[in-house]
Formats: sequence, structure tokens, C-alpha cells
Amino acid sequence: MNLKRWFVWTCLALVVVAEILLFRANHDREAAVTDCRAAQQDRRLAQAELAELKTSNAGSQAGENARLRKQNEILTAKLAAAQTTLAQLQAENQRVANSLGTARTALELQQQHLAQLQEEKQRVAVAGVAVINQNACINNLRQIDAAKQQWALEKNKTDDVVPGVQDLLPYLKDGLFPVCPDGGSYSINAVGERPTCSLPGHILPQ
Repeated sequence: MNLKRWFVWTCLALVVVAEILLFRANHDREAAVTDCRAAQQDRRLAQAELAELKTSNAGSQAGENARLRKQNEILTAKLAAAQTTLAQLQAENQRVANSLGTARTALELQQQHLAQLQEEKQRVAVAGVAVINQNACINNLRQIDAAKQQWALEKNKTDDVVPGVQDLLPYLKDGLFPVCPDGGSYSINAVGERPTCSLPGHILPQ
């Protein structure tokens, strides 16, 4: 009798324990299901946020890419315009340099021509002065010869007589013995000879 009662209580205790364990298991299962559902909800929310973030990032990135492409196009156009302007300036600079070189060459040629003209003018002037002085000297020799001939005629001098300067002064203009304009020295010589100048070319014609 006691054994049966003990067995019954034992079974009853086991049933109670089993019920408690089952209740706890059900509770834990429901908690796990709840947690699973919450996790799935969180997962869906996370996926939605991720998708939204991707969409937002894609839109933002696309907008940034479009902005960068636009800016790159503007900078490329500016660079092309600057390169074109630079090329034009270089071409213009080259044309100016060529024109300047041509002008310098023309100026140098003009200066050379002017120098040649100046030299020619100087030579002509010197030659002109030389001719004038030569003619003046020859004219002086004529005066000396005329004075000498007149002196010889009046004084009855023969052709071999050589008069002095003082002898001829009365027969020269203003009583002055002429002077060579180029600095030559005169030789009166004998009556039968022509007077001469020490400079070449200053000779009385025959």
C-alpha cells in the first residue's frame, strides 16, 4: 500500500515536473519565436535601411559624378580655350618677332646705306675741296708766273735769272705773295721756267 502510494506520488511529481518543464519549454519556445520574429523584423528593417542607403548613396554618388563630370567638362573647355589663346599668342608673338627681325634688318641696311652715302658725300666733299684747292693753287702759280714775266720784262732779265719773293711783290695783288691752300710750298724758279708747288697735281698746265 505504501509502495503504491509512493509510486503514485512519484508519478504525480513527475507529471508536475513534466508540466513545469513543458511550460518552461513552451515559454522558452514562445520567447524564441518572439525573438526570431523580432530578429526577422529587425533584419527586414535593416535590409530596408540598407536598400534605402544604397539607393540614397547611388543617387548621391550619381549626383556627385554628374557634378564632377560637369565640372570636368567646364575645366576641359577652359583648358582648351586657354590652349587656343596660348597658341594664338605664340603665333602672334612669332609674327611680331619676324616683323621685328625684318624691321631690324631693314634698319641695318638703311644705316649701312646712310653710312655709305655719308662716306660718299665725305669723299665727294674732300674731292671737291681738293679740286677747289688745286685750282686755287694753279691760279696762284699763274699769278706768280705772270708777276715773274712782268718783272723780267721791266727789269730786262734773261730766262736763267731767278727772282726772289720781294722782287715779285710789287707785281702781285695787294703786294702779297700767294699761299697754297693745301699747305704746299712754292718754288719761283728761273724766268724761263714755270713756278711749281711741292704738292702732287698742283702743276701749271703746259
